[in-house]
Amino acid sequence: MILILIVFGIIGFAVQSRLKGKFKKYSKVGLQNGLSGREIAEKMLADHGITDVKVISTAGRLTDHYNPTDKTVNLSEAVYNERSVAAAAVAAHECGHAVQHATAYQWLQLRSKMVPAVSFSNRAMSFIFIAMIFGAFTINLFPLNTVIWTMIVFQGAITVFSLVTLPVEYDASNRALAWLKNTNITSPAENEMADDALKAAANTYLVAALASLTQLAYYLSFLRD
Repeated sequence: MILILIVFGIIGFAVQSRLKGKFKKYSKVGLQNGLSGREIAEKMLADHGITDVKVISTAGRLTDHYNPTDKTVNLSEAVYNERSVAAAAVAAHECGHAVQHATAYQWLQLRSKMVPAVSFSNRAMSFIFIAMIFGAFTINLFPLNTVIWTMIVFQGAITVFSLVTLPVEYDASNRALAWLKNTNITSPAENEMADDALKAAANTYLVAALASLTQLAYYLSFLRD
C-alpha cells in the first residue's frame, strides 16, 4: 500500500507540475481581444442568460472555482485581472460549472449531494488511520473485519465522488471551449492553447480518481485473505 501511495504521489506531483507549467506558459500569451478573465466570465454568463451569478476575485493561484451555494464564480487574482489565454480558459471553465448549475446538469447535482457524505468519509478515514497508528485496533477494541468493511464503505464514497467529478470537469471544459470558439473570443490558435491547458487540469482529476480506485481495490483485497 505504501508503494502504491508513493507511485501515485509521484504521478500526482508530475501532473501538478505539468499543470503549473502549462498555465505559466499560456499566462504569457496575450489574448488578441484584450479581455480580462473577469470580463470573459461576465460575458459567458450573460450569453447564457445567467444573471444571478457574481464574478469575484479570490486569493492564491489555481484557486479558481464555482460555488453553487452562493452562486459565485471565484477567480484567482491573476486570472481575474489577466488578459491571457490561460485566464480565458480558466474563467470560461468555471463559468461552465455555473452553466451546469443553471441547466440542472445531473452529474453536478449528484456531486453536490455527495459533498456532506464525502467530507464525513474523509474525516472518518483520517481518524481510522490515526487510531491504527496508535494501535487502537490491535487490542480487540473492534473486530478487524469490521474495520476493513468500514474503510471500504468510506473509501467507496470517496471513490464514487472522484469518479462523478470526472464528467463534471470534462463537461465544463467542453462547454468553455465551445463557447470561446463559437463567440470568437479566442482565435483557432488560442483555442488550441486553451484546450491544452484545460486538458492538463483535467488530468489532475483523472489521476486522483485512479488513485482512489486503486486504494479501494487494495482494501477490497483484504476480504479474500
